[in-house]
Amino acid sequence: MPIMYNTGEWFKVQPDYYRKVELVTPDWPIDIDLEYMQVVAAPYGGPLAAIRDPTKLAPVHGNSRSMIRIFDTTGNETGHILWNHGKLISMGWSDTEELICVLENAKVFVFDMFGNEKESYSVGGEASVIKIVEAKVFQSAAGTGVAVMTTSGRIFLKQNSNKTERKLPDIPSSNSNANCSCWEIVTEGRNSYCLLGREREVIKLLHGQTVGTITANLFEKPHDRIIKISVSYNHQHLALYTNNGLLWLGSIDMRQKYCEFDTGRKDMPLQIEWIMNTHNSDADAVVISYPSYLLIVNRNADRSEFPYDPVMFLVAEMDGVRIITQSSHEMIQRLPKCVENIFSVNSQEPACYLFEAQRKFEEKSYNSDVYLSLCRSRIELAINECIEAAAYEFCPETQKSLMRAAYFGKGFIPSHNPEEYMRILRILRVLNTLRHEKLAMPLTYKQFSHLKPEVILSRLVFRKHYAVAIQVAKHLKLPESWILEHWAFHKVMHDQNDNEVARKITEKFKNPSVEGISYCNIAEKAHQSGRDELAIKLLELEPRASLHVPLLLKMGKFDRAVASATQSGDTELVTSVLLEIKKKMMLSNFHMIIREYPLALNMYKKIMTESSRTALYDIYNTEDDHKSIAEYHFYNAIDSEGLESNLSTIGNSYAQGRCTVEAELCTDTSRILKQQRSYASRQNNTSSMNGLSIHDTMLQLLRMGDLKEAEKIKSDYKVPDRRFWWMRIITLAEKLNWVELEKFSKNKKSPIGYEPFVEVCLQQDNIQEARKYIPRCPDKRKAHWYMRANLYEEAIGCAFEQRDLPGLYEMQSKIHLLRDQHLIEKICNSIATLEARR
Repeated sequence: MPIMYNTGEWFKVQPDYYRKVELVTPDWPIDIDLEYMQVVAAPYGGPLAAIRDPTKLAPVHGNSRSMIRIFDTTGNETGHILWNHGKLISMGWSDTEELICVLENAKVFVFDMFGNEKESYSVGGEASVIKIVEAKVFQSAAGTGVAVMTTSGRIFLKQNSNKTERKLPDIPSSNSNANCSCWEIVTEGRNSYCLLGREREVIKLLHGQTVGTITANLFEKPHDRIIKISVSYNHQHLALYTNNGLLWLGSIDMRQKYCEFDTGRKDMPLQIEWIMNTHNSDADAVVISYPSYLLIVNRNADRSEFPYDPVMFLVAEMDGVRIITQSSHEMIQRLPKCVENIFSVNSQEPACYLFEAQRKFEEKSYNSDVYLSLCRSRIELAINECIEAAAYEFCPETQKSLMRAAYFGKGFIPSHNPEEYMRILRILRVLNTLRHEKLAMPLTYKQFSHLKPEVILSRLVFRKHYAVAIQVAKHLKLPESWILEHWAFHKVMHDQNDNEVARKITEKFKNPSVEGISYCNIAEKAHQSGRDELAIKLLELEPRASLHVPLLLKMGKFDRAVASATQSGDTELVTSVLLEIKKKMMLSNFHMIIREYPLALNMYKKIMTESSRTALYDIYNTEDDHKSIAEYHFYNAIDSEGLESNLSTIGNSYAQGRCTVEAELCTDTSRILKQQRSYASRQNNTSSMNGLSIHDTMLQLLRMGDLKEAEKIKSDYKVPDRRFWWMRIITLAEKLNWVELEKFSKNKKSPIGYEPFVEVCLQQDNIQEARKYIPRCPDKRKAHWYMRANLYEEAIGCAFEQRDLPGLYEMQSKIHLLRDQHLIEKICNSIATLEARR
């Protein structure tokens, strides 16, 4: 195959291919000259921070105050920090793109990528007392840590801002009393230790040991001292560099030596970084930067070199090394195997043939079929390699060519699953968007897969690229509601027009495809910013009262909270609101609010009935609810057993509430209680009548024979004649006073008829007395009462006279049980006679 598709940037370090990928060229501000700057860059295409190097003489432009300036990868300044915190020792970036600055007094300041201070803490311990000379910012499973070296040569390590510092073991003493010339932090899981270079030996300081362990004689060739230590991105490989240009590559535990290489240079290297592989987590080569010169050396001691700008900064990535200079931004990677298979010269891999077959097909050449026949047996492998190679490419045109080749090959496999093809297609569109100079996030496919889309979206949101973040979320089929919430937070914080902000937020949130968004979160942010009017406008848009009512309470909008709670109809919510408001308001104001809302008022009354009846009186008194006040006094009187003494108060309250009937009842109750006491005292029985009803009082008087007083009560309390007659005949029958009962029946016409007379006589088993009153009963009821009195012949005769044929049949069934032949014949004859007359 011909050399094409950026293969001109390939170079070989035996036996592997590497490539330089040109990223977006940074356009630095005119007053930035990297030659005089200290620069630290965040991995994963993150921001970089630059500050004037105090060890170099530099021309001063404008303000001479020390300033940390923060840029994205295209040279666009995103923020700055006017440095007035003290002497800066070191800078670094956390895994969340936060700038960490370590001071001489072991104080650590943390800033975001816009230069806003987020937090500060101290490494603590001895490091805070003794000045520090060097510091390292490192990553581990526990988070972003800081390690410092004091002037006394001790090293303190803090795994993250929340953990306490740890002092590493002391450095073993040396015969020459030489100081350490270089050091680096190594992490293994959640543990970290330090490697130091001193003369011709490497010292390992591991927490828990008393003193560090020494490894010497790593180099075969003579040298004076180790001046540079570099640990690979995955902390599995180690590079050592000596003062006379010797390079040692090996495993991190120094038990395995890969190679020893003489660079032939005597000058001090600027940086040494390992190039991580793209297809696995291993590393085979290192990049060494010198002024105007770049050297690449691999494990086989093969080399490749390039002329470069006088000043360059290396940024270690998980799949390569980025190189930032004044005029360029590039990335060196080990060439992915799939890319090499397709584009290398004279490749005979199936993916290469498929790619060429698709090109010839577009040219309408018959050679397409020839190339296709060469890869038909392994076409599925060819398709997968084309898709994978497209993911590793940076050039959109190359990506399109590779994806077209994969699409072309899919047509020859009917059962091919297109899911991976579509997934990579979506990711490539996202990656190309992120690499655009306006976003300046030059991520590789491997980095994207490691960070996960959710982290990418959060970084876009933090950079305020809300529209892009929403489109990326839609494209990757991820939730977008939280992005809109962050956009709304930004609007609340920076747009001062309440009506405009509320309108824009409503327009965005009314989209039916957006789910799970609560206006309450935005309103709370507005409240925290002191914009309560905007918060209320937003809360009015939230339909769920259970969400916006608590915020209204927090804001002190108690009347609105009560209104919203009552409109929701949720009694539990209303109850919680009432109890909360009562704690925070004067009682009179509280009563004034709930009076406007009947549901709230009734719920409050119910609560107070169960917990504090005194509070009920306060609200009744505020409302001038005299009926409820009367009931309050009544229940209190019942509980305290002081009803009689409180009747006048209760009656007065009822009268003020225009409850005439209840007021009269109170008056009558008070009067009857007095009469009961006087009756009981006359009978020397103080408790026989107290508390009885008017009915029971009259009944008791009649049983005592005090007819005059009973008639007086009947007259005073307008007891109906029918009730009085019932009580009179009951008491006479109980006393078996049949003569008086008969006189009473003849006194005047009975208002209740004469059946009650028969009833009370039969209750006392006096049939003869009952016989006297049955004739005076209604004709239709006489036969019934004769049967009740067991006067069967009279009952049959009465029913016959009344021509009550159904009644005779009913009697017949009962008389048959008596087995009285005379009665049976009589009733049968009576029935036959009446039947004949029909």
